[in-house]
Amino acid sequence: MQPGTPPAVAPFLRTAAAYAWRLLVVGVLFYALFAILGRFHEVGVALFLGLVITALLRPVADIVAKGLPRPFAVALTLLGSIALVLGILTLVGEAVAGESTTLAREFRDGVGRIEHWLQRPPFRLNPRALSDVQSRIGEFLSSHRATLLSQALSGASRLIAVLATLVLALFSSVFFIHSGDRQWAWFRDQLPASVQGRADLGARAAWRTLTGYTHGIVLVAATNALLVGIALWVLGVPLAVPLALLEFVAAFVPLFGSPVALAVAAVVALASKGPLVAAIVIVLIVVIGQIEGHLLHPLVMSWAVRLHPLVVAISVVAGTIAAGIVGAVVAVPMVSVVWSAYTALRDARAAERALAEDAAGQSDDGAEEEDPEERPAEGPEERPAEGPEERPAEGPEDESS
Repeated sequence: MQPGTPPAVAPFLRTAAAYAWRLLVVGVLFYALFAILGRFHEVGVALFLGLVITALLRPVADIVAKGLPRPFAVALTLLGSIALVLGILTLVGEAVAGESTTLAREFRDGVGRIEHWLQRPPFRLNPRALSDVQSRIGEFLSSHRATLLSQALSGASRLIAVLATLVLALFSSVFFIHSGDRQWAWFRDQLPASVQGRADLGARAAWRTLTGYTHGIVLVAATNALLVGIALWVLGVPLAVPLALLEFVAAFVPLFGSPVALAVAAVVALASKGPLVAAIVIVLIVVIGQIEGHLLHPLVMSWAVRLHPLVVAISVVAGTIAAGIVGAVVAVPMVSVVWSAYTALRDARAAERALAEDAAGQSDDGAEEEDPEERPAEGPEERPAEGPEERPAEGPEDESS
């Protein structure tokens, strides 16, 4: 190496450095994106819910729009859906109010049965321990009354934020259902021309995945809620309809939601009907989990979401840590959408590369086929024609002169 020349860098280090600074740039961009979403997460959640509502109701609006103008079809679809949800909530409220007196008596008797059951073998708990727990709970509530009141007030303000998020979600879904394709076309046209095709391809793949996931998870949740409601009603467990609704909502959190909801049902069954019915409900947890994991998800969700169960579990836990229950609900569809867009772009890039290689191979084969035909045609035709004609013609003329 000559003096003054920089030392040679190994190709491995050069490649690693190139990937490292690109990864750093991507990491900074993702950090900035999540920081912005964390600052305005209510807006992000509202837009996501608007997209979910659009994925659910746009097919219905398209059917209604065949007989009505598009704005009236969208309004009728949204108002009908709101009326349906409010009707279900009213039914649940009426069920709880109708069973409140009986439920309070059964819970009081059930708590006494649980205490007697815990005092017998194999637990043999001291009766004073249970009474001490009850007294301590009462003392805690009385001593922390101000704290609980302040938390209730903060919960009321939080409720206002939740209502504002729902209103924004409904407002955005109106425009998404009415003219979402035109809005996407406008946004796509604002991008550089070199990336418009890839952006459109990735966005359409992501939308297909989100639509398929939304339809599939609603079908799975409705099936689980129906099975749970029928089983609890047959067993005579109180609050069968509210517990079925809880199962429907909890099913939107994959892997973890249904067991938690059914655990609540098992506690209600234990307090109201005793250990035998609670044990049957626990068996029901296992059976419904097997039906959901081995029958419903493979049949309904496999074409829309292709994620390993470990990836689903990590996504749910990470979403819960990042954004609570909302993060647990939106984590899996977000990961599925990102993976679907990446897969579509990767497959398109691989197809373009394969076509380019095929075109290059065909051009090389054509050049190899043309060269052997042209060379023999030039040699034998030109050289024999020039030699015999010119030389004999010059010889006699020179001799005569």
